[in-house]
Amino acid sequence: MRIIRDYQYVRPEDRGASVAIGNFDGVHLGHQAVIDIAAKADASAPLGIMTFEPHPRQFFAPDAAPFRLMSAEAKANRLEKLGVKRLYELQFNTGLSTLTAEEFARDVIAKGLALAHVVVGSDFCFGKGRAGTATMLEEFGKSFGFGVTIAELVEAGDAQISSTNIRNALSDGQPRVAAEMLGHWHRIDGEVISGEQRGRELGYPTANMSLEGLHPPKHGVYAVLVDVLTGPHRGSYHGATSIGVRPMFGENVANVETYLFDFKGDLYGEHLSVALVEYLRGEEKFDSLDALITQMDADCAQARDILARI
Repeated sequence: MRIIRDYQYVRPEDRGASVAIGNFDGVHLGHQAVIDIAAKADASAPLGIMTFEPHPRQFFAPDAAPFRLMSAEAKANRLEKLGVKRLYELQFNTGLSTLTAEEFARDVIAKGLALAHVVVGSDFCFGKGRAGTATMLEEFGKSFGFGVTIAELVEAGDAQISSTNIRNALSDGQPRVAAEMLGHWHRIDGEVISGEQRGRELGYPTANMSLEGLHPPKHGVYAVLVDVLTGPHRGSYHGATSIGVRPMFGENVANVETYLFDFKGDLYGEHLSVALVEYLRGEEKFDSLDALITQMDADCAQARDILARI
């Protein structure tokens, strides 16, 4: 998969794709349905995705609370697994944000990228002030020479599949509900960073990762599946993860601490993908370190049992 970040400077072989457009935060089942339509809309064209970095919501409200389900890296990894060949990860800046709907259709879709076909959800809005609609895009397609398909929103049971509903499920400590809408486990991807090594002192060395910029799941302990994506220990593991501020040790920034079962080795600087499977318990402050260790023993035993059955 190739990543293209500027619609004005595009290699000839990166033009003419059949593309699904959107932010694709989480790459949930609704997103996957749109991507599948794009793949079938023009089988002779490479499958592409057009998305935006930073997320437009982040661009217009930089001080808002973190809301993203995925980092750009995690999103790219997931899209590549779905067979995407061209990721148009366009820089969302002042220039792009001030294009009218017609200018976006003409200058970005038609002239810049020369897209063969585009697929959008029925609630798609684009252009300055979000003035463009999916129906308007159809009309622009007729004028500028690209095909347009409007995909209906996908539902799971009685609930609409959306990034908002997935965030709500994660906030409630319901990763399995989130997974039903995602079509895959919710994952936190990132680099292993240095911690205070308290886990090592307690007999539970952990791989620490940042939550910066991401929607925080409910604080507490989870049974997890872990993929080590880089380095000599690359592979898949079971484990237990604590998400939160570590109340036993004062005031701290929330992060992710993962203990990999039956693992020995150094993971600093490597990239991990941690899939939340089941919420075990909330974050607690214990009376003593011995009480904490006893609870960690129980957490790991419970997590092992859960993960052995999936």
